Amino acid sequence: MTTERKILRSGADWGRSMRRLVVTAPPRPWIPGQRRAPGRAPVPLPPRRRVLRCGLSVTGFGLCAVFYCLSYTPSLLPRPWSLQGVVAGLTAAIGYAFGTSIGALVRLRWWPSRRAERIAWQALFLLVPPLILLFLWLGTRWQRDLRLRLGMPPQQEYDLIRTVGISVLTFGVLLLVARCLRLAAHGLARLFGRLVPESAAYCAGFVVVTVLSYTAFDGLLIGNLYTTADRSAAVTDSGTGRGVERQMSPLRSGSPASLVSWESLGRQGRNFVAKAPSHEQLASFAHRPVMEPIRLYAGLSSADSVTERAGLIVREMERTGAFDREVIAVFTPTGTGWVDNDVPSSLEYMYAGDTALVSMQYSYLPSWISFLADRAKVVEASSALITAVQERWAATPAADRPKLLIFGESLGTYGTEKTFGTAERMVDGADGILLEGPTFANPIHRRLTEARAEGTPVWDPSYAALPVEFSSRAEELRDLAGPRRKVVYMQNSSDPVVWWNPNLLWKKPQWLSGTRGPDVTPAMHWYPVITFWQTTVDAVFANKVPTGHGHVYRSGAVDGWAALAPPPGWTVGDTIRLRAVLDAR
Repeated sequence: MTTERKILRSGADWGRSMRRLVVTAPPRPWIPGQRRAPGRAPVPLPPRRRVLRCGLSVTGFGLCAVFYCLSYTPSLLPRPWSLQGVVAGLTAAIGYAFGTSIGALVRLRWWPSRRAERIAWQALFLLVPPLILLFLWLGTRWQRDLRLRLGMPPQQEYDLIRTVGISVLTFGVLLLVARCLRLAAHGLARLFGRLVPESAAYCAGFVVVTVLSYTAFDGLLIGNLYTTADRSAAVTDSGTGRGVERQMSPLRSGSPASLVSWESLGRQGRNFVAKAPSHEQLASFAHRPVMEPIRLYAGLSSADSVTERAGLIVREMERTGAFDREVIAVFTPTGTGWVDNDVPSSLEYMYAGDTALVSMQYSYLPSWISFLADRAKVVEASSALITAVQERWAATPAADRPKLLIFGESLGTYGTEKTFGTAERMVDGADGILLEGPTFANPIHRRLTEARAEGTPVWDPSYAALPVEFSSRAEELRDLAGPRRKVVYMQNSSDPVVWWNPNLLWKKPQWLSGTRGPDVTPAMHWYPVITFWQTTVDAVFANKVPTGHGHVYRSGAVDGWAALAPPPGWTVGDTIRLRAVLDAR
């Protein structure tokens, strides 16, 4: 090889080496938001694609619209326009979250082209507006029909505009919060991307933001809300209801002769002892000689412990001669210590005041907060009071014993059931037990419902093995024949406290299958997640409907007591007459 050819060859080799050096230059550092081609430096996304990724998700917007429309479908109870707006906005946000998550999972395997995304957006813009208008119109009709079914006045037509406004505002606020969290996760991913691979950086950013968000939500928001609710309830408990005055009768707790001070009763305790029917009212109804009723109560500050409060109640019963009355009734109240005054008043009218009624507070908080935060309190209080009264009642000679009745409403039904443990013990433990609005967590109620007679609906089951009766309408109890019942469950078919269950998230409930309850609209259908959320909202506002619907039982207790322990000579006509007296108050 000549010297000239060697020089040319060496030059070519040098050129190839330089080109190889340029090609294999170290890649630029990865930046979140870029796509990395295999074996190549990261390629920035086209400007249009970056805009699409920063904007709304196609799948998110689609499911958001579907969930928003379905939020206007009816549930157990009608919703006022303001509540419907919040429900619609929250439901739309849930749908958007699901849709965005699905879209992110799809993009892990396949990235749609810009043309496909453009077509999807165009289809959504054509379909969503008329779909929303259709459901707004249907939702207005459904709510009107549901309100008429429950005997409530219809809403105004212009309320729909306010509902839409609140729903858009609610969705916008939630979307803004979600975007801020996503930006925080991207920022952390950019920071971690300098140290770890792309996938690990995104995972670390997501985990950090999730943990911090949960900590802030649980520690700051939920914790502070619980503390604030407890303090607010405690302040409310220290007050006295309008028209309520200290009782001077020695037959009432808080009187000068009582072992319990008026101040320690709490707001609901003062209401309980002060709102008994007067002598004139009892005489006007009974048309015979009447007695002054005994009402006894112990508040949270009446004694240091649950056991001491229960013992204090028993000593109060002995002081007032309660065990010489014809009827003794133990009431397990709701979370705040509230007892629906129609229930004790029913017994006092029926027995012309020859009664002794007792109750005891176990919390300042409403039932739904107590249910979520600490159910053990109601169980402890119910068990202590019922056991203490039962033991003293059992010590009385059998021939002289008064009737022992027990009542529980809402969370109080849970405490009553947990006190006895089984249905057989409930039947044997008292002369009659009336339970209104049992919760889904009640163990005995659940077992009896599951073992109901074949062919009977879940909202009105039949259980022939024991003298236990379920009633979806108070009037049904007037037609009972055969042996006297010992336990009566009153559960309105539209009561969300009874029918709420976590299973509603993914499973169609039995109360929406087959024959429905008398006040459940045929237009209600089950949708995953949505029905769960709607029933949850219904449960929070279940007391804002007329008597006999939702979680409102009131004068219906007359039918319950008449089915369990009617006084001699009591008739259906007396039941109707007494309900009219209570409803007119």
